Amino acid sequence: MSSDDPVIALKDVGKCYRVYDSPKDRLREFVLPPLRRRLGLGERHYARAFWALRGLCLEVKRGESLGIIGPNGSGKSTLLQLLCGTLTPTEGELRTGGRIAALLELGAGFNPDCTGRENVYLNAALYGLTTAETDARLDAILAFADIGAFIDQPVKTYSSGMYVRLAFAVIAHVDADVLVIDEALAVGDAVFTQRCMRFIRQFRERGTLLFVSHDLAAVQNLCERALWLNAGRPERLGPARAVAEAYLQFTQQAVYGDAVGVEELAPQEPLAAPPDPATPVIDYGGTVAAADNLAAARGWQTGGAKLLEVAIDNLDRREPVFRGGERVRVTLRARAHERLARPILGFLVRDRLGQDLFGENTLAIDDGAPRSAEPGAVLQAQFTFQLPMLPNGDYAVMASVADGELYDNVQHHYLHDACLLRVSSSRVRWGLVGVTFEQVAMSIRDE
Repeated sequence: MSSDDPVIALKDVGKCYRVYDSPKDRLREFVLPPLRRRLGLGERHYARAFWALRGLCLEVKRGESLGIIGPNGSGKSTLLQLLCGTLTPTEGELRTGGRIAALLELGAGFNPDCTGRENVYLNAALYGLTTAETDARLDAILAFADIGAFIDQPVKTYSSGMYVRLAFAVIAHVDADVLVIDEALAVGDAVFTQRCMRFIRQFRERGTLLFVSHDLAAVQNLCERALWLNAGRPERLGPARAVAEAYLQFTQQAVYGDAVGVEELAPQEPLAAPPDPATPVIDYGGTVAAADNLAAARGWQTGGAKLLEVAIDNLDRREPVFRGGERVRVTLRARAHERLARPILGFLVRDRLGQDLFGENTLAIDDGAPRSAEPGAVLQAQFTFQLPMLPNGDYAVMASVADGELYDNVQHHYLHDACLLRVSSSRVRWGLVGVTFEQVAMSIRDE
């Protein structure tokens, strides 16, 4: 393959399984159809076809990162197994290039009766490494896994977290061209998960990443594009943020059920760009310009309530430019179109990848005494706080009006980008947000 060829190419790929209602039908399917053909009788089958994946066309270029999302049973794991060669497609064409390293499920590729050390050599051999090459990398693999003396114990005695530690340590050291990661990282502890994420970010600079997760923020953070699978078929393929937002709306409708209809809100015009800051940048941070985007915001609504206003005001200075560190007030107004037993107004500030930076909602002030809203009532919430400094870039304010509890509610009007923020000339260098330090000091003393 040349450097310009896609490292993964699928054309109308499908995978079909035969499903039997009983063991007797499995036996009948094996014996009777050939016999009926010999006797000249008509065809009769005792199995039902179940398409776990069908009609998938996809190209992934070298160096690209692709997230794969969808509900359980949508075909995500089937797709990964096809790419890794542990399954063969029933129809279509599939082509891959380079060495593929995969973390698909706990214990995959491990012999439970062998020790962890022996399984390192077994897995490395499956990826094409010689014994000498594995010897040279063994210390690095063991240090990455960090499971201590358990490395010489049978892996059938391992916890799920230890399985993942060892499996990921191997795939991190086999010089793969394509890295395939399923949901297995979810069972790791915080320290090891951070170690894996650091490796993944480094790997993205030189290799191709396929990342399956139900964590939409992680998909948007790690991946350029995303593929949404639904019932075995591709639902949407495109920029990670756009696909994640569409999938979020789909999951909300699934949670609400047929009793609540969700209508998608697409922007009626290109998203408005915030105005350029009108005042000079002060020394310690950047300037933030806010622009109303309510009319063109993307999202969904059920018809039960509607957002009327999302505004950000500077309480320290009478100007529309924010620098970080000043007191600000976010105002949300909404109208109820049906009775809301426990209305909730809230907002979140997100970066360009869709990562949640900060936000709040009115549940914090309920104090166990929720207030209802009748049809036609206007709700208003105000949130006053000190604005953090933000690195350069574009930000969006998500706003919503909902009804219910914290973990059981209906989002009646949900807008991804009700207000837009643009930060320029910021000196924030580390992290997702910055703070104003009162003092930075260092002393050196000879002992």
